Amino acid sequence: MRRCCQAVGLPCLFKGVGMAGARPPRFLLVFDFDETIVDENSDDSVVRGRALPEPLRQSPRGGSYNEHMQRVLAFLGEQGVRPAELRAAYENIPLSPGMAELFQFLSKHRELFELVLISDANTFGIEAKLRAAGLRSLFRKVFSNPAGFDRRGVLTLGPYHSHKCLRCPANMCKRKILGEYLAERAREDAEFQRVLYVGDGANDFCPAGALRATDVAFPRKGYPMHRLIQESQEKQPGAFQAAVVPWESAAEVERYLQELLRRKC
Repeated sequence: MRRCCQAVGLPCLFKGVGMAGARPPRFLLVFDFDETIVDENSDDSVVRGRALPEPLRQSPRGGSYNEHMQRVLAFLGEQGVRPAELRAAYENIPLSPGMAELFQFLSKHRELFELVLISDANTFGIEAKLRAAGLRSLFRKVFSNPAGFDRRGVLTLGPYHSHKCLRCPANMCKRKILGEYLAERAREDAEFQRVLYVGDGANDFCPAGALRATDVAFPRKGYPMHRLIQESQEKQPGAFQAAVVPWESAAEVERYLQELLRRKC
């Protein structure tokens, strides 16, 4: 018996599935950005080779990382780093292994997969990289911290939203974003048979924890999301409901999706 997704705070995704005239199977595929689509932390990429003052060299412990990056980007702007330089830095971040091939596969099956991106990076960097890689048109929505250049040419960064989740950083709870997106799509009569989540970080564990037994979590092998899932499974067997498919190359994600389509479920 399927457990109703409303029990975990998400809208029902199985309405109409199996009924006469039901739509073909459709899947929501959610991606993280840093160290998932791209093989680096994009914040590290834009500061590589640049001299930062001591207070900006290390990420804050217990403080707001979003606010820390606001200060870093402001410093870079004050030092004369121009928008074109920052754009080039984002555009040149390498994709993770197998990711280009995965997106080629997804491009051939657009009618079955709806793609969204949820990232704690920033909209400017993500948009720059996706467009440079020819991937932007594959994503229906990109959720990230707002970023844009002010009149001085300084890249300014803000928080995405506020929330009450105790697990996530103050500027972003990906679980809340995913839940709101699913509710929005349900109101538009979009019905997903499965939610598939590809990520790596600790902030990807929170939304993955809301997935159902029919859904799939793809944690990058050996990264925080993977370790947290393993710890959760050890401490509370069955508490993490989704199927877990760790990956080192996105080719492993592609193979799983190919099999999913072959099974037509």
